Amino acid sequence: MLIEVVKSKIHRVKVTGADLNYIGSITIDEDLMDAANIIRGEKVQIVNNNNGERLETYAIPGPRKSGEITLNGAASRRVAVGDILILITYGQMDIEEAKTFNPSLVFPNEENNLLN
Repeated sequence: MLIEVVKSKIHRVKVTGADLNYIGSITIDEDLMDAANIIRGEKVQIVNNNNGERLETYAIPGPRKSGEITLNGAASRRVAVGDILILITYGQMDIEEAKTFNPSLVFPNEENNLLN
């Protein structure tokens, strides 16, 4: 049997942009993606601490060292610039592997979304 567990998490990043006219996704500073082991096109769950919204989309890399966190397309209507988000990805694995698996947890600077 396979179970779904947290693979990676970027904890408490600030929304820097919301672009309704861009084709869906979330743009994430590529340094944050690398640190969290998130790849281009991977499904990401977005938890908005400001309004309780939860949604899913896919990741696209933004410029390195930019701190960019931009919600694109319809998802942009579920956030406001300045909202604090938690970004989570999940992986499927068997129970025994899950017992010893260590997710990638990233805690960027909350003011600028950069790695400390």
